[in-house]
Amino acid sequence: MHSNTYEKVKRYYILKMWDESRVKNAVKMNWITEEEFQEITGNAYSA
Repeated sequence: MHSNTYEKVKRYYILKMWDESRVKNAVKMNWITEEEFQEITGNAYSA
């Protein structure tokens, strides 16, 4: 099960409305988890 805002963040990233730094900020805001960050971007999360 994903976070409530996972699909929204993923869609923004895929549509190139958000870059990787915005997705990283979503982790800091607790919108998505570090694991979800990796699923979306394909890169490991680092603070």
